[in-house]
Amino acid sequence: MSRAFVFPGQGSQEVGMGRELSEAFTSARLVFEEIDDALGQKLSSIIFKGPAEELILTENAQPALMAVSTAVIRVLEEQGNFRIAQKASYVAGHSLGEYSALTSVKALELADAARLLKIRGKAMQAAVPLGKGAMAAILGLGLEEVEEVVLEASQSEICEVANDNSDGQVVVSGNVSAVERSVEIAKKKGAKRGILLPVSAPFHCQLMQPAADVMRDALMSSRLITPELPVITNVNAQPVRDPEELRNLLIEQITKKVRWRESILSLSNLGVEHIFEVGSGKVLSGLTRRINSDLKAQSIATPAEVETFLQSL
Repeated sequence: MSRAFVFPGQGSQEVGMGRELSEAFTSARLVFEEIDDALGQKLSSIIFKGPAEELILTENAQPALMAVSTAVIRVLEEQGNFRIAQKASYVAGHSLGEYSALTSVKALELADAARLLKIRGKAMQAAVPLGKGAMAAILGLGLEEVEEVVLEASQSEICEVANDNSDGQVVVSGNVSAVERSVEIAKKKGAKRGILLPVSAPFHCQLMQPAADVMRDALMSSRLITPELPVITNVNAQPVRDPEELRNLLIEQITKKVRWRESILSLSNLGVEHIFEVGSGKVLSGLTRRINSDLKAQSIATPAEVETFLQSL
């Protein structure tokens, strides 16, 4: 059976995630300690105890989600003599999850990934003044239809597709007024719903160019080596192993849409039959089933789920 491991993005965070793992397994606890040391911040306390208002800040949520995903991988390695390169064919991550994916296949060191995501979170928040950007989920229209919507809504402002998550679930991003227009236009074109999202910045659009510039500097000075497995990247939805190409795609990813629907279809076309979501939440498992119901999808986050997975090997 061909497997792929996928790693969640922002929105999957919740206070208390990873705590059970950390209490049960030394390898998980050491991940959180290493990230605390790398950041000079007690991020683990925010992850385990909150407050939620601190965890939801993108500069905290991004390294926090990577921490939980990496803790799961380390526990699998410790408890099951598990090696991802031997048990999977590909990895992928949704937005910041791409850094988790790269860490899981040894292309990035854990401490480097944490520092990069802290920089990424701060840079993305700083790129657009609070209240000037927005994002909205358009439900019930396909990608091509939403691309027509954003073209009509932009009116000399920025309004772009940010996430192509699944059939009928597309997220748009840009200036507040343009995104608000897109919701109304989408409803007129037959969308079931258009929902403004509770986010602090308009991710994955041209307004994020200042953040991309910051990440270019940060990534160019970071060590990135050939991953043990190909990574299906957000920007091109194709498998990539070359470190320099991966570095450039991480920079591009800041302003480009997350091609998640196409990424899952690519995995299916490459022969993957079973997708495991590693880390907090079950968002990607749900999207996988919507994109291709023939694919099996399950999440691994708790000690019980770790045990179930290892018993299935």
